[in-house]
Amino acid sequence: MGYAMVLGEALIDLLEADLDGEQIYRQAIGGAPLNVAVGVSRLGGDARYVGTLSDDVLGDRIAAFLREAGVGRDSVRRVPVSTTLAVTTFEGAEPTFTFYGEPPSYALLAPTDLDVSAVAGAAVLYTGSICLLREPFRAAARAAWSTPGPLRVFDPNVRPTLLPDAAAVAALRDLVEEFFASADLVKLSAADAVVLYGEDDPAAAAARIRALGAGAVVVTCGSAGAHVTAADGSAMMPAPSVAAIDATGAGDSVMGALIHRLLTDGLPGDLDGWQRNVRFALAVAGLVCERKGGATAMPTPAELTARWGALR
Repeated sequence: MGYAMVLGEALIDLLEADLDGEQIYRQAIGGAPLNVAVGVSRLGGDARYVGTLSDDVLGDRIAAFLREAGVGRDSVRRVPVSTTLAVTTFEGAEPTFTFYGEPPSYALLAPTDLDVSAVAGAAVLYTGSICLLREPFRAAARAAWSTPGPLRVFDPNVRPTLLPDAAAVAALRDLVEEFFASADLVKLSAADAVVLYGEDDPAAAAARIRALGAGAVVVTCGSAGAHVTAADGSAMMPAPSVAAIDATGAGDSVMGALIHRLLTDGLPGDLDGWQRNVRFALAVAGLVCERKGGATAMPTPAELTARWGALR
């Protein structure tokens, strides 16, 4: 089994909660790429996080969490700015994020910070999410993406609160399509597809992204499951029935599970192979939704077996 290089943001989520009738905010370590790296590691894969962390006390906590989760940190750079905070509010189980901190502590990775040999030696390279909205991270991601060797997986992880107008949406669409065009796998949510394309049909959004050049596309649709499109066809995969209490990190757990399968089994050769992987990923996400909060909710194989039995 090879390793996955995961490029992107790590930050602190402040999660809205109720304590004895009083509204509070619970601190949790998060950031979609960090969640993905932890998800891969918890499932038994070799994940190596690439990004910038603040040198403040919150950055220390994130670094310690990565260490405890077994995520590789050789490509982490510490920076002298405050850790970015993502204030997370809920309507039902779905979170909405508002970000605080300038410059963002997560977006200061430069191309010169990359270990190009480590990127080239990876089995899988992941990037995406809000870090791509800022330089110098965007240049670093492009440099990593252009390095031959690994399978490339991408998640736009659109955050509408960071897109103030139609021009910003159009600019993001152009940017993510640059990565879609050479991705072996694109994972996005149905909400992402609506923001990017005004498209509420996951099959149509997936077909559009595949037409750009992506090898396979998985569109997550919450409790409805996920739509997967590959070279030889497409299918809608149902989600397992769960008692969801918190969807934070659920989409990231899907990506983590898919990367884990890429590390263990390689690139699927057909739609049937992708369906097996997505079925596994939806089981992982279902368990995450039954727990509170992001990275700490990512399960181990033993926890999956205890919840679902043996998974193929």
